[in-house]
Amino acid sequence: MHTTDSQGSAPSLIHLGRSILSLRRNQVQVHSMEGSTTSQYQSSSLDEELESFQKQVSDRILDLSLVDPDDLLSLSWVGKLLDLFLCVQEEFRYILHNHNAQVAKPPLDRLVADFFERSVKALDVCNAIRDGIQQIRQWQKLLEIVICSLNHQKSLGEGQFRRAKKALTDLSNGMMLDDRDSNASLAYRNRSFSRNTVGSSRDHHHHSHHHNRSSMGHFRSLSWSTSRTWSASRQLQAIGNNLNHPRGNDLAVSNGLGSPIFTMNWILLFVMWVLVAAIPCQDRGLHVHFSIPRQFSWATPCLSLHERIMEESKKRERRNSCGLLKEIYQVEKCTRVMSELIDSIQFPLTEEKEGEVRQRVQEILQVYEGLKDGLDPLERHVREVFHRIVRGRTEGLDSLVNTHGS
Repeated sequence: MHTTDSQGSAPSLIHLGRSILSLRRNQVQVHSMEGSTTSQYQSSSLDEELESFQKQVSDRILDLSLVDPDDLLSLSWVGKLLDLFLCVQEEFRYILHNHNAQVAKPPLDRLVADFFERSVKALDVCNAIRDGIQQIRQWQKLLEIVICSLNHQKSLGEGQFRRAKKALTDLSNGMMLDDRDSNASLAYRNRSFSRNTVGSSRDHHHHSHHHNRSSMGHFRSLSWSTSRTWSASRQLQAIGNNLNHPRGNDLAVSNGLGSPIFTMNWILLFVMWVLVAAIPCQDRGLHVHFSIPRQFSWATPCLSLHERIMEESKKRERRNSCGLLKEIYQVEKCTRVMSELIDSIQFPLTEEKEGEVRQRVQEILQVYEGLKDGLDPLERHVREVFHRIVRGRTEGLDSLVNTHGS
């Protein structure tokens, strides 16, 4: 798959962000021309960028946290979360690019390299989530069989109910399979989002600095989907491991540039954690330590969302679910209700029972349509996140090599 396949709201939001940044920089430049010194202008410009970055993160996470309980972890809400990542990551790329001379020096070079290592781990999560989306599509096909069997205008017969019952049984069994087993066949045949992307990254760096070449070796893992020993839980822990805010001295030396790197690490961890919470994948586990310094304006809404999602995972009806996505719960619920209804049916079918069946079919149809409308945009979003991480890392490593070499 290629990045050009990805359509949706993210690009327009990113272009808007760029326009706002451009306008703000022009305003600062005009101010500097009215009498400020060059160093004052540079300091003012950096402060503006860092403030803008933190404000965008804060505003977007606050907006996500204000979601109605019924829409939390819905396909549309997860799409907004991925929009947040794409827009914030774009501004982060701009900051790194605009201050690449500083970024290439200690302590920022170490902090940026650490971020890139975490982002490689996030790519495997994206692949696992893609497998999970394919799994949900299999359930969608089984719902379609139920609808086709029982949505006839004419009278319903025993054969139609048998066909629907078999599809419901397959669906119920498929949703209860162990995470590793349920993804095994998909993982075997599914490649990463784009082997071409990875390959071109390798080719592009073939003659680069030797450290860069060895770093790109990590991309070998992207040529295949997740193995049967891969664990989403362990991967999240690896992304969040030693995620500490830069020390005061490091912040002072870097003119505050350590803070957006720390923030971007947290956004990466939070987004991947939510994806694993919502979508079926191997060895799902949500017990990642979340500890964000309260000095960040986005800390409170972020921790609030974390708490709400953890509470959702502890609900009796969700405890053994293969994913907390709202639409998965709807599939589980309508499957159980329809199965119980079919088990209670005796022939000849009474008018009352037939009416109840037709009502339940309409509910299943509504769930089916929700999946049909929402899964493609979600997959495009995840694909775009994957490609953006690859591209950002490639550009970042290029910039570091070129700055060191100059």
